[in-house]
Amino acid sequence: MTVYRLDQLDQHKALVQCAQDMQRPQAHLKHLIAAPDRLQNYSVRGGGLFLDFSRQRLDDRTRDLLFSLEELLGLRERFGMMAGGAKLNVTEKRAVLHTAARSFDHAPVLVDGKDVLPEIRRVRDQIKRFSDQVHSGRIAGAGGKPFRHVVVIGIGGSYLGPEFVSTALAPLADRNITLHYLANVDIDNFGAVAKAIDPPTTLWVVISKSFTTAETSANTAQAEQFMRGHGLDPAKHMVSVTAKGSPGDDPARPVLQTFHMFDFIGGRYSVTSAVGGVPLSLYLGYERFEAFLKGAAEMDRHALDAPVERNLPLIAALISVWNTTCLGYQQQAVIPYSSPLAKLAPHVQQLNMESNGKAVDIEGQLLPKPAGVVIFGEPGTNAQHSFFQLAHQGRPFPIDFIGVLRPHFTQYDARSKGVTNHQELWANMLAQARALAIGAGHDDQARFFSGNRPSSTLLLDDLSAENIGRLLSFYEARTVYEGFIWGINSFDQFGVELGKKVADTLRGEMVQKNDRSEYGFEAADPISKFYLEKLFEKK
Repeated sequence: MTVYRLDQLDQHKALVQCAQDMQRPQAHLKHLIAAPDRLQNYSVRGGGLFLDFSRQRLDDRTRDLLFSLEELLGLRERFGMMAGGAKLNVTEKRAVLHTAARSFDHAPVLVDGKDVLPEIRRVRDQIKRFSDQVHSGRIAGAGGKPFRHVVVIGIGGSYLGPEFVSTALAPLADRNITLHYLANVDIDNFGAVAKAIDPPTTLWVVISKSFTTAETSANTAQAEQFMRGHGLDPAKHMVSVTAKGSPGDDPARPVLQTFHMFDFIGGRYSVTSAVGGVPLSLYLGYERFEAFLKGAAEMDRHALDAPVERNLPLIAALISVWNTTCLGYQQQAVIPYSSPLAKLAPHVQQLNMESNGKAVDIEGQLLPKPAGVVIFGEPGTNAQHSFFQLAHQGRPFPIDFIGVLRPHFTQYDARSKGVTNHQELWANMLAQARALAIGAGHDDQARFFSGNRPSSTLLLDDLSAENIGRLLSFYEARTVYEGFIWGINSFDQFGVELGKKVADTLRGEMVQKNDRSEYGFEAADPISKFYLEKLFEKK
């Protein structure tokens, strides 16, 4: 039998025993972190970032057992196969090449015998030319007015990744362009965008691989009607990012330009492709987008080349699986102590939960327990005043604390209680990690803190485009490595499709009601029928 998942190994039983041993009082984190050289032995720098896992519930034996999984499960070997073009998306028989989207190497990456890099470079060059032409005014809106607003129409990976990056780098945006996101089919989302823009100076970027996603199609139709209502030709105010040959790549449906995306890059892994490239280059300038790509590529190389004991995303993945599968934590928080990283948690939420929320392995066999973990988060210190009561005294969950040494704005240095705002932020981040680990005794049980609550700390030197690329790639690689350890396919998302199919049926009911007012939703199930009747109820 080929071994490809954790529970098939004898080491799994050993790790389960380690998890039981971790319940002993002497294994409490307050004792573990007091060991000499704890930080030195449980931290690593690489790929431009620093990871401290000294406050995880690990001892040397557990750490070494986890590290042994790299060779036993061929984890870096599989990562190399992925980056080399192997069709690791086994259910859809596709390669998985988000890493190629930010590659500047000259070695070919072959899929079905064809090097995919020339086409990736062609699209990147097209993005550069287009964004330069928009910024120079050679491509302009109605009446020759420069574009001052860009609206991204797309949902899921077509907006969560770009929104994370554009929010993180917003202080660097100097192209006099405001970026808006139209993701939700909720008409109030459209109304808010419509109210915020100037139609003659607005460029709409429609992002959809198939160009059939219901929400994106509805919002695109709404945008086209809106433009025509303002006397504008949608063909002169719209670009598409889509698969070659899709309805969005049809000459009969003209747009300013079409940028191609590829079936070997899944939506949640696509921000370094044209999905992010077009809006981010318009918003930040192509040079910053390229710097972002190069940061991601650096972390990709680290994830592939670094041995397990120095490999940040691989270590983080092993710890995540340990926490979930062995220690039983079902949630994990991402808490960046940096407001510009406010959209990181929603991006990681989709990236990880859509990738690894699976019940079967790569051979279609049921797992002993479903894989995946619930991801959520909010920037500190906001999170402390939101859900940290639960973190300290309720149900525990591991936390990724993310610190930034140098913020975007360093010119503001007023002091309160003797420290600057940035120093106050760091005091809180460091205090939370320590307090969660060691707890606090008290005779009053309402004021007692058990501690022993694990966390890691990830440090960035600053919020440069390169570091945001490194951070993005870190979480992508960690997600991929988690999937390899669990033995699942992290690259399909059939769970997203079921609700869409049911919506198709209900949409059909609504169409008939719109066309025939007397139609009574007879095909709908009783509960859905009740809600449909409420929706169409005459006021």
